[in-house]
Amino acid sequence: MRREILTWNDVDQLIDHLIPQFEVEFDALVLITHGGLIPGGMLAEALKVNDIFIAAVDFPNELEAEKQRERARLLAWPKFLQFPDESLLRGRRILVVDDVWGSGRTMTAVKNRVTASGGIAYTCVLHFNPYRSLFGTLRPDYYAAITDAYIVYPWEIKRGPEAVLLRDF
Repeated sequence: MRREILTWNDVDQLIDHLIPQFEVEFDALVLITHGGLIPGGMLAEALKVNDIFIAAVDFPNELEAEKQRERARLLAWPKFLQFPDESLLRGRRILVVDDVWGSGRTMTAVKNRVTASGGIAYTCVLHFNPYRSLFGTLRPDYYAAITDAYIVYPWEIKRGPEAVLLRDF
């Protein structure tokens, strides 16, 4: 699979491409961990949205996948590790943000939970990969780019004391 490594400037350009697409004002954002935290924060700042919530979703791990067939693993029910109380979502326009829509499982699970809580959910990603999506013609409401590559965002670069010591300045 082709890899594409992005810079912070690339991310700024993607955010700039997204902002004019929004035709509604959002009451709150739900950021999906871990990938949606940074682009969601950037969008919240640009859109001046103060209510920011976190959704953490887990799907079966690789050991469980070995016990199951691949298709069954992909269709497994998500486990929500963290999610805002429905009273914070009910009747509000919610922008659900992640970095990429690959299979679409995480974004779809979060959108459905927002909707079940009485919120009006809109989905947003930096990159949409229609070639990996499990949901046919379903796509994010907003996306900055279409890709078939594995995207490496600048916040995914290895950090920490060991990484800093190994860098060539």
